[in-house]
Amino acid sequence: MNVKRLIISIVVVFIAITVTDILIHGVWLSSLYGATNELWRPEAEMSSAKYMGWLHAAHALAAITFTTLWAVGFAQNAKLSCGIKFGLFMALFSQAHTLISYAVQPLPLELVWKWLASGAVQGILIGMVVFLVYKPKAAAV
Repeated sequence: MNVKRLIISIVVVFIAITVTDILIHGVWLSSLYGATNELWRPEAEMSSAKYMGWLHAAHALAAITFTTLWAVGFAQNAKLSCGIKFGLFMALFSQAHTLISYAVQPLPLELVWKWLASGAVQGILIGMVVFLVYKPKAAAV
């Protein structure tokens, strides 16, 4: 494992997760969140440094885990299709929590389906990003 490429990949994946989360939650799903505002913290509270720190910590943990697992288990002989599959399966694994949330919280089913779909797309994109950024060195001849 190349530590320098790992660190660069973690940073790029962190940025990709953050940007896609902004697009998913801040743009695409914002009206649905507004219609269910009784389920969420007030906007001013969520955007406070206290809670934004938790969101960034979650993005960092996801980026570190996703990228390190890729680097140690899949990157060596991977093709782009492997990155796509890895991203999809990691997304499906993480989206299992969405189904649990639906079972225990009064979430609208529309939101659950959109979380599942956007999570799958996000996972595929992140898998492609980690494939493109963390490239193993060519074998010495």
